[in-house]
Amino acid sequence: MTRGKFIAFEGGEACGKSTQSARLAEALDAVLTREPGGTVIGAQLRAVLLDPKTVDLSDRAEALLMAADRAQHVAELVEPALAAGRHVVTDRFAGSSIAYQGHGRGLPINEIRDLSLWATGGVWPDLIILLDVPEAEADRRLGAARDRMEAEPAAFHAAVLAGFRAQAAAEPDRWVVIDGTPSIDEVSAAVSAAVAERLQLPL
Repeated sequence: MTRGKFIAFEGGEACGKSTQSARLAEALDAVLTREPGGTVIGAQLRAVLLDPKTVDLSDRAEALLMAADRAQHVAELVEPALAAGRHVVTDRFAGSSIAYQGHGRGLPINEIRDLSLWATGGVWPDLIILLDVPEAEADRRLGAARDRMEAEPAAFHAAVLAGFRAQAAAEPDRWVVIDGTPSIDEVSAAVSAAVAERLQLPL
């Protein structure tokens, strides 16, 4: 049986990942999932990680909770689906840990990457789509009600965005950068074109 393709959407807050990942998954008849929270255990971890009432969580503890979510996610959902020949589309994966806990929190980037590789048993996306939205536009889209990550200061989000861009620049064969500022339909068309070209999947 042919192994399915694994596609991850990455980007800062309010970049359109949830909308575009859902659209692509529907077009490909793929399994749609997200991080954190793609499993029952992951949903419990997500509640802790994103709750504004979660205070004094150390940066390393945050990184480990994200890795725990990813380990469960891959073991329970991602790897079985791929092995069964299903495509999988996820809203966030290891690129987010590298951007948020590495570039954003200032933890060693290589260690964060290695932690994710260990947590996933080496499972990594075939294609990573970065939806690039400038900080000012993302801030406008977010509005007032924000979770724990969204409520971080502008300097943090700037570092995260720089982290995503750095990853895309370092691995151009695995990453594709798409402007997330046009209309939903225009972004969706660009995503479909990139997936068709990079992975030779009919769309």
